[in-house]
Amino acid sequence: MRMYDIIMKKRNGEVLNDKEIKYFIDGYTNGEIPDYQASALMMAIFFSGMNSHETYLLTKCMVESGDVVDLSSIPGIKTDKHSTGGVGDKTTMVIGPVVASCGVPVAKMSGRGLGHTGGTLDKLESIPGFRTTISPGQFIEQVKNIGISVIGQTANLVPADKKLYALRDVTATVDNKSLIAASIMSKKIAAGTDAILLDVKMGSGAFMKTLSDSIELAKEMVSIGEYYRKQTITLITNMDSPLGNAIGNSLEVIEAVDTLKGHGPSDVTDICINLAANMLYLARKGSIRECIKLVQDAMESGKALSTFKKMVASQGGDVSVIDNTDLFDKAEIVYEVRSDKEGFITSMDTEKCGIASVVLGAGRKSKDDKIDYSSGIIFKAKTGDRVTKGETLAILYTSKKSAIKTSEDILKSAILIEPLNPKTIPIIQARVTQDGVQTYL
Repeated sequence: MRMYDIIMKKRNGEVLNDKEIKYFIDGYTNGEIPDYQASALMMAIFFSGMNSHETYLLTKCMVESGDVVDLSSIPGIKTDKHSTGGVGDKTTMVIGPVVASCGVPVAKMSGRGLGHTGGTLDKLESIPGFRTTISPGQFIEQVKNIGISVIGQTANLVPADKKLYALRDVTATVDNKSLIAASIMSKKIAAGTDAILLDVKMGSGAFMKTLSDSIELAKEMVSIGEYYRKQTITLITNMDSPLGNAIGNSLEVIEAVDTLKGHGPSDVTDICINLAANMLYLARKGSIRECIKLVQDAMESGKALSTFKKMVASQGGDVSVIDNTDLFDKAEIVYEVRSDKEGFITSMDTEKCGIASVVLGAGRKSKDDKIDYSSGIIFKAKTGDRVTKGETLAILYTSKKSAIKTSEDILKSAILIEPLNPKTIPIIQARVTQDGVQTYL
């Protein structure tokens, strides 16, 4: 078998068989197939596509390229949630403790931020002392004892995806439905959970810009989950504006804590209730309506916040900053971005908002960049709000004076202010299961 023939076959729009896909994944993971041939195949797949069976085979081979986590010693139905990446997305820090406090174990491996989107690990590490690297034994024991642990991926979890994603990132082949689906689902399946909830972001701050594209990606991932006999549900959620009011690591932890206390932003609260309820539904805790009530009770009673604090303490974090969020380190510079005119905010380019926060120091331009945990943005107005000239749109937090002007310019270019009030768009756009698609527009 030759890599040349596999590339030509896919370039010509033909279907690859299991031996060809396995040959490629094994050879590339082991370093026997060079980057230039892997790049050629990725581009051929990008233009020619893959059918559902090819995508499943690609996912399967990627899962088998490394370790598969064994969570069988943890009692109960283990559920996992994955977001396709968003700006201001702090949902894991809310729904994980909520679900765990309802008796459903959450053994979660999360990622770091790169580009305009933030990463859960970076946010948690803004809590002084919090460790995102613990031994597999400690990870499992913590889930058994308090119901939840959130850590980084193990070194040998889906190594094929690590290599392929890095390659796709620099060859303009990231946003292909089959490649995205295989990348996400290989990691979720290798993580060893019993059921999977997916949060597919849609809009200006997401890979998927339209509802139709988002639904197609969701269907692909649900199909892969069913191949593995793992019940899978996808919620498609709006990312046409940042989620919540905060972008930035410690700023988002504070907002997550506020949400657990019952006074977070309405969009964060709504999406977290829906995500958590669907995770409980996957764990057979009742109907969606019953699960929503369980989620609300967990937040109102303080059980969810208590579980979050137990997780923080167990992983070495300073719980005092959760009890009193004013104790988080403060940015040296605080700057208000003011509106140049009067009207309604009709749209926000979410990707630009994320980039503006990266400029301030809240994210990475490359994987080796150091993050300033206290930097970021707090929005005082968002899509649908009426503003007057001179009114504060957002507050910038940073330790870099030189970053203020650039970040302000990017942010102002991201916010469109017009005379007429825009149409309201629901935060949950659709729900996709093996039984079909339900839209909420």
